[in-house]
Amino acid sequence: MIWGYFYMAATEKCATLHPHSVMNKQESHPEQWFQGVPISPGIACARVCLFCENESPSLPTERTSGRNYENEFERFQSALATVSLRLDEVKARVAKEIGPAEAEIFTTQQMILQDEQLIKSVVAGMQTDNLTCETAVHRTLSAFENRLRAVASDTLRERASDISEVKRRLLEVLGHGTSGFQCSQYVCRRGRGRIVAARELTPRLTVDLDTEHVQGFVTDHGGLTSHAAILARALGIPAVSGIPKADSVLTCGAETLINGNTGEVILWPSAATKARYPVARTFSLNAEPCEPIPGLKVYANINLVGDMAQALQMKAEGIGLYRTEFEFLAESRALSEEEQFQRYSAVLRAFPDQPVHFRLLDLGGDKSADFLELSREDNPALGLRGARLLMARPDLLRTQVRAIARASHVAPLNLLYPMITDAAQFLKLRAQVEEIMAPLRPGAIRHGVMLEVPSACLNARDLLKVADFASLGTNDLYQYLFALDRNNEQLAEEFKHDHPVFWSLIRDVARIAQRLKKPLSVCGEIAGQTDCVLKLQELGIDTVSIPPRLIPRLRRAVAAALYSRKKTVRTPKPIRQSTRNKARKEPSA
Repeated sequence: MIWGYFYMAATEKCATLHPHSVMNKQESHPEQWFQGVPISPGIACARVCLFCENESPSLPTERTSGRNYENEFERFQSALATVSLRLDEVKARVAKEIGPAEAEIFTTQQMILQDEQLIKSVVAGMQTDNLTCETAVHRTLSAFENRLRAVASDTLRERASDISEVKRRLLEVLGHGTSGFQCSQYVCRRGRGRIVAARELTPRLTVDLDTEHVQGFVTDHGGLTSHAAILARALGIPAVSGIPKADSVLTCGAETLINGNTGEVILWPSAATKARYPVARTFSLNAEPCEPIPGLKVYANINLVGDMAQALQMKAEGIGLYRTEFEFLAESRALSEEEQFQRYSAVLRAFPDQPVHFRLLDLGGDKSADFLELSREDNPALGLRGARLLMARPDLLRTQVRAIARASHVAPLNLLYPMITDAAQFLKLRAQVEEIMAPLRPGAIRHGVMLEVPSACLNARDLLKVADFASLGTNDLYQYLFALDRNNEQLAEEFKHDHPVFWSLIRDVARIAQRLKKPLSVCGEIAGQTDCVLKLQELGIDTVSIPPRLIPRLRRAVAAALYSRKKTVRTPKPIRQSTRNKARKEPSA
């Protein structure tokens, strides 16, 4: 069945126009704010290029007398073979330039081409209903696509885009599909140095463009765990989805600022607005690698084993957060012990002399996985996720822990425990982990905690007495501290990471870590924001972990800020002692 090939859930939110709209004094256009769904982190400010993928509106519906069924069937078979061959070429390029896990996305599309039910339906349309090949393809795949978009499962709805992309590829080979930029400029930039606006961020669009120079993506459709979103994150390209009619709202050539961390899209941003995003205004997201700077350790966040290549290229000083659950999500199944061992070993071999932090599976909540067959929860963000899920599913825990224990013989590693609430929970889960590892005689492993739940931060003293290190996960921490859903577009204005209570809590945790002499790092959105990193340094936190592509930008920004501070600090001139004072003698005792 065709349904067996689709995976990963995503939550699509409808975007809303921001309540205020102000006139940009430097442009003749009003500044407009839209709130969408962030699907790939980073900030970009550039002009828009429109990309449109359409099917021909004038498909021939019936065969002419000169076109019999055998001819149409041969055309269909030829189209299947051609598209499959082209997908092989795309897979090879993606595997080389991005990673093998991302390349498997296109294997899914090849499996659709081979699906017996789909082929039978197309053949029936040509043979029984006397349809042309292209019309039978369009009708059959559109029906599959519509059925997927109508079901309740987020997983299947997300996979409708794969059906749509296969349909477009077949129609183009058959001569009835068009795709390209709808450029109103004299010379089309084809996305180079631009933000690409499209109806949907398809895997094809993501890899067929000159992604080295594309600044960002804005789309109408596409969820957080869609194939294309995974590719965009692997490429380090900021992306926002959920903007209704993005390919018509954002006109070609319009200056646009997108925030892939918050989902904000600002059309014709004013000078004041751009001043709030100095990184996007001053530093290129395509910056060349930058050497480490004194006083700040910058680790890389990775989702898949293929991400380590970019982490190395950008001179990361280690892996601060390996989100191992994304390896499962990318495959739409629980990986075997051997599969996990191979991936974990590859990362350790790439960073043999630098710290690597593996986070145990952090599934549940907003990272639901249908292949786990979890029961439906009314409030998954507060339900069976992270550490709770691992203790409830010993099969998942045992397989992953054994793979990690075996990998520890390759190089020392650090193990992060997700969504820990207090010291008692951490000790309980750690005891289970060490019991599983014992027969394998693991190498050097340090056990640390993710501080992303308010109770864990308030219990930081007890936790850091028994943990080897900690990492502050600020995105979830802010969400839980203020009861703010970070994916709710109506609350985006409140998700600013600037509340005094938030920073007071971080300061308290930093003081405890310093007193107990336990390493403390920060991952999350604030770890990539220059002003926040400078504030973290003031609190004594000098280690952050961010997406690889943002590393050069952050280093340059922090170095520039520190240099600017030094220039503004004036050294007081020494007080010159007067001759009279020099001649004066102290009275004798």
